[in-house]
Amino acid sequence: MTHAPGAPDATLSERPPTPVGAAELPALRRRVQAVLITTQILGGLGIAIGVALAAVLARDVSGSEALSGLASTATVAGPALLAMPLAALMASRGRRAGLVLAYLIGAAGAGVAVLGAVADSFVLLLLGLVGFGAGSSANLAARFAAADLAEPDRRARAISTVVWATTIGAVLGPNIAAPAGESVSGLGIPATAGPFVWAAGVFVVAALVVSFLLRPDPLLTARALAEAGTPGGAAPEGRSLRAGMRAVRESPRARLALVTVAGSHTAMVSIMSMTPVALTHHGADIRMVGLVISGHIAGMYAFSPLMGWLSDRLGRLSVIGLAVGLIGVAALIAGTAGASHGRTALGLFVLGLGWSAGLVSGSALLTDSVPQAARAAVQGLSDFVMNTAAGVGGLAAGLIVAEAGYGPLNALAACLLLPMAALVLRSSIRKD
Repeated sequence: MTHAPGAPDATLSERPPTPVGAAELPALRRRVQAVLITTQILGGLGIAIGVALAAVLARDVSGSEALSGLASTATVAGPALLAMPLAALMASRGRRAGLVLAYLIGAAGAGVAVLGAVADSFVLLLLGLVGFGAGSSANLAARFAAADLAEPDRRARAISTVVWATTIGAVLGPNIAAPAGESVSGLGIPATAGPFVWAAGVFVVAALVVSFLLRPDPLLTARALAEAGTPGGAAPEGRSLRAGMRAVRESPRARLALVTVAGSHTAMVSIMSMTPVALTHHGADIRMVGLVISGHIAGMYAFSPLMGWLSDRLGRLSVIGLAVGLIGVAALIAGTAGASHGRTALGLFVLGLGWSAGLVSGSALLTDSVPQAARAAVQGLSDFVMNTAAGVGGLAAGLIVAEAGYGPLNALAACLLLPMAALVLRSSIRKD
């Protein structure tokens, strides 16, 4: 694999580790999980500080409400653009190299977004938001890193524990958006850009934690364990992106998992990204917006261990069905909230629960459904599909709200659930 400019150098990669013994595995799992939990807290904080006001900042810089949806599109475009190169890097060098790269790109992007705000350049702001969104690539990839060494019957819980850790930073983030804005008031930086200054520093700290502490690499260790019992080991070409795409084509449940994570994420991003704009239409200030988004993020992450437990106990398909129901109810509540901030907050909280159910169950099903050698590639493909779809959804959301309103946006977002529901029903009947 050609080493891309700006990518982590060879010091971030490792020799394939010697397979650990059964007695050592529990301690290794705990150590890896502790590091991932720490970085999820930091990454969640960095992402949530910026996301809380991204649409408002885009509206202020562009002077157009219709263009404010591009902020969401830009932040999910970053993970979409990075997903496949990141998957290739992880397949070659392990999780650590990929996570460090993603956090550093996120930090650089946050800095560029601040420059765009200061220069009143919408184009520069969008370019910065694309890079900033790469920070969420690291947090998304970390859930799969948690699954690398997990036992199959506890895989969803391992994923959900790391997802849950994001709660601490993600809930705190929107509520410190106002202090972050105030902290740059004397520097000539707009208050709505202040959160991105803080986000850049947080992402750098997260990159340092991964670089120094995520050792041995969980993906390389899992691969060594799998290949130890395979005569001749797994062929390197079995880890390629092409092999990953072939694995998805050959597995109906892998295809269902892709539709689940993409549909859940797109519906969530479309609704959530335009909620701050809808709230300000009805007189909400920055602090109220922060509270509503904090409640939404709490729904996304705080209950993920429950979703993981249900997914392991009741099955992946049952929890995917739950995700369809929750997101549909959320769209109904938020879409009919009108001027009621409390009703909007409730809708966004339920929306977060639905996203959590879809992400945890879909990610576990995807990991279950493909061979170990192809998992990194397939997981990267999943993040590419879900972020590309969400980017389109975020762009459409701004146009829909400008032309038709927030209620119709929720109704259209709910329509994204129909393919998920149909595939779950077909998979349950056919037992694919």
